[in-house]
Amino acid sequence: MRFPETQRVILPAPRDALAPPMDFLVRWNPSTRARRVSLRICLREGAVIITLPPGETRREGIALLKAHGAWAMEHVAALAPAIPFAPGSIVPIGDVAHRLRHAPRLRTPPFLDGRELVVSGALRHLAVRTTGFLREEAKRRVAARLPAHTAQLGVVPRRIRIKDTRSRWGSCAPDGTLGFSWRLVMAPGWVLDYVVAHEVAHLRELNHSPRFWAHVARLSPDRDAAVDWLRRHGPRLLRIG
Repeated sequence: MRFPETQRVILPAPRDALAPPMDFLVRWNPSTRARRVSLRICLREGAVIITLPPGETRREGIALLKAHGAWAMEHVAALAPAIPFAPGSIVPIGDVAHRLRHAPRLRTPPFLDGRELVVSGALRHLAVRTTGFLREEAKRRVAARLPAHTAQLGVVPRRIRIKDTRSRWGSCAPDGTLGFSWRLVMAPGWVLDYVVAHEVAHLRELNHSPRFWAHVARLSPDRDAAVDWLRRHGPRLLRIG
């Protein structure tokens, strides 16, 4: 059965006729590996993701959403405001606020001018060009921090990928490929450095054993503070762009 990727779902408010209806953006996620119907909140989109295993239908997904509608509404409402890439938007780079300035008459790649990120070209391309700049800047900053950590552990990554992951800031594949969210460019440098150190440590230990954490402690003295920063501020970064 084919499902729309996203769908607006409006449900009556539970147990309170005076409350407004519950309005959700639902993203359907058919999965051959799932064993039960489940839902979670997408921090980036503010959508409810409903996973459907084989044999389950959209009806079962809606039933689960009805049963947990109040919980879902509470968590969606608690999300930080979405900040689109638009003229005048404030975008953190290295945790420093930069104003997005659209310069349609320029014919240059995006660049930083003091506390402004200047993006040229047509307005319809502003979001794509801004994202592209931030991805390249994230790649540059990750690459600058890698050598010190890899040298300490005597490891070499196979390749580096910059991605837009929904649930992980970094990853290490069995083949030695390291992946990083481009949104880390918006975090403080010491937080990005911790994530780089964490994934480099996985090149020695592809697990979370005591030996792995010993490598992380050797590479990054800021582990606890960085994990706390990402826990508190990471959801805000997912709402930008």
